[in-house]
Amino acid sequence: MPPRKSPTLTEAELRLMEVLWEKGPATVQQVLGDLPEKAPLAYNSVLTTIRILEKKGYVKHVKDGRAHVYTPLVARKEATRSEIRRLVSRFFGDSHELLVLNILEDQSVDANELNRLRKMLEGSK
Repeated sequence: MPPRKSPTLTEAELRLMEVLWEKGPATVQQVLGDLPEKAPLAYNSVLTTIRILEKKGYVKHVKDGRAHVYTPLVARKEATRSEIRRLVSRFFGDSHELLVLNILEDQSVDANELNRLRKMLEGSK
């Protein structure tokens, strides 16, 4: 049985989207050249992943001679909010409060982060 398609971004897809969000429209070769060197990918892997992103509606392409130039259709902020909504739905019963409480209970959140969160909450009243 083939793996189920993920409506959200996989780790590999996110790596490519990060390049496109940062760089703007790019060919597969340009995306490949801008990926971090710590985990190199083959050209065909990048091409396959970009085609999947296009099927999911995250990118579109236009032909420029023989090359395809890919452009993000979904902004980073929109993708982030979509992922957060999915996380809240899956793990916190659609409760943003439970998500925030979980973050606040996390021992790795330092005092500076907690102070910034407190100020943001006080400012949103």
